[in-house]
Amino acid sequence: MSTLAPRAQLRLVSFAVPAFLAFLALASALIPQRADAADRDQIEAFLETTGFDVALNSIALTSSSAPTMLGLEPGDFGADWSRLTKQVFDTEQMHEMAVGILEQTLDSDILDHAVAFYGSDLGQRLVEAENASHMVEDDTLKQDQGRAIVAGLVRIGSPRIEVLNRMNLAISGTETALRALQEIQIRFLLAASAAGVVELRLDADGLRAMMRENEDELRVALQKSALAGAAYTYQAFSDDEVEDYTEALEEPEMQQVYELLNAVQYEIMANRFEVLARQMADLHPGQDI
Repeated sequence: MSTLAPRAQLRLVSFAVPAFLAFLALASALIPQRADAADRDQIEAFLETTGFDVALNSIALTSSSAPTMLGLEPGDFGADWSRLTKQVFDTEQMHEMAVGILEQTLDSDILDHAVAFYGSDLGQRLVEAENASHMVEDDTLKQDQGRAIVAGLVRIGSPRIEVLNRMNLAISGTETALRALQEIQIRFLLAASAAGVVELRLDADGLRAMMRENEDELRVALQKSALAGAAYTYQAFSDDEVEDYTEALEEPEMQQVYELLNAVQYEIMANRFEVLARQMADLHPGQDI
């Protein structure tokens, strides 16, 4: 086995997080199986109606951040990198992981509440817009366009910005998103260290302490990124429609839905990054095969 031990300084990065499902570090506390848990057919319909299936597929787009955390670039691995990420972030496997968790945890009444909203005319239009936004590979372009929209709203004093901030808070607050982002990176770095991909001089507690030093900057970056992402995703919707969606997201039932879905997405992403870290030990930077 050939290993990598890059001497470049480790970089803590901010993933491109879809507005629909920001990270939430609750996977370790997934609720036990419920007597009224939804069955597989209900789960499959739920994933399609709400667009969560597309959100899961978009996890693969975050794989490019893995080498960056090690001070490298995806191109350093040549053709190996594309092959490995397609294998690790297999959409069917991630789909099965999500269904397996949701079968044990998603209350059928809560499921019905979400499907009723996302199955409506407005709900389906929102899902269509969110799906399109998830799969935009050039996140820099999306963020630039979103920031331009936000700047225009600021110039005219539009109340839409406040509503978009409320929407992001209802989906996942900045603080919980920050903690989840940190834990994903810690799990990845520890797995990479155990596999011999990188040499770490810090343990998990040391990594958390190092990350806390940059929290304020990352927190602001996450807030701005979430606002720009929402502005971009929902630009075709009227102020009233954005307000209606935000109010729907703030309902207790929808809060439970997102609490669980965020936890599922977080756990799947962390799991895939750990697998990726272990298999990176077999890659050869700069060499095509």
